[in-house]
Amino acid sequence: MAPATQFEVAQPPNDAISALVFAPDAPNRLLVSSWDKNVYLYEVVDGAEEANLVKTYEHRAPVLDVCFGANQGEAFTAGLDRLVKRIDLVTGEQTILSKHNEAVRCVVYSPKQSILISASWDSTLHIHSTDPSSSQQHLTIQLPGKPHALAASPSKVVVAMTARLVHIYDLPTIATALASSSAATISPWQQRESSLKFLTRAVSCMPNDAGYATSSIEGRVAVEWFEDTAESQARKYAFKCHRQALPDDEGGGDIVYPVNALAFHPVHGTFASGGGDGTVALWDAEAKRRMRQYQKFPDSVAAVGFSSNGKYLAIGVCPGFETGMENYSGEGRTKLFIRELSETEAKGKGSK
Repeated sequence: MAPATQFEVAQPPNDAISALVFAPDAPNRLLVSSWDKNVYLYEVVDGAEEANLVKTYEHRAPVLDVCFGANQGEAFTAGLDRLVKRIDLVTGEQTILSKHNEAVRCVVYSPKQSILISASWDSTLHIHSTDPSSSQQHLTIQLPGKPHALAASPSKVVVAMTARLVHIYDLPTIATALASSSAATISPWQQRESSLKFLTRAVSCMPNDAGYATSSIEGRVAVEWFEDTAESQARKYAFKCHRQALPDDEGGGDIVYPVNALAFHPVHGTFASGGGDGTVALWDAEAKRRMRQYQKFPDSVAAVGFSSNGKYLAIGVCPGFETGMENYSGEGRTKLFIRELSETEAKGKGSK
């Protein structure tokens, strides 16, 4: 069994990393979006402890999120310029799919339904068909709050908003409404109040379509299940993490950091969290246990993501906005790390 290895990518973005994602059909292809107005495409070289920069895609404004589309040659971006874009990663051609009234915070793609969903600070979702043969315009869904995190499972999409609002939508229902061009037929499959009292920073869905995890600015993570039964809802729980104990001579207590990033392992169903404390931890959601915490990184962890085969964990590191730095800049301090996991590193320990 090969031991775990970790390396720093030689050509990281020039400013803070906003998101990173591996291609669903190419576990060595990685996209990274940045506040430096670019999206970066990397190719991880197996067995060589390196990742090569393949191409850079320039935007007019900071890019807040990125996701792959139907294959490794297609991507979608969310920008501070209010635009939702499709990028042909081979030719570099960029196409505007829709324009929101405020910055676009998140984009997620559903391969099963061929649907792209964007969430904007104008408190709307835009639903786009990515089928090339479709001439449909996007549909708009009004939200009751400002969205801060978005994630899709095979059949659901979870929207986490201000005021502890969480809406869960059914993707097949959205696909049907899109086909009939009727946004009026789209209502949340479930409406929930977040288990976390403070602002949601990240959400990630379980690969087995059973539930999701959310994290907050106040050093906590919550794990919940979709099934709306008393038994299933009784399983949900939240826990403290990404905190540092203060010595007694400094008053004791904890320094609390935001949990900026979450990602589920596609094979084992465990998940990684990344925080403002500069650490990444692996958790067993079923057994409610922390499996391991990695060596501290030089700055806040902004983004984490697993490759589709579960072999690689990408970690985006840059100064955290929570530090109160005046004239913020991640230039020179933004780093990208790739960890090649050992065979059992992300495997759960089993229930208690």
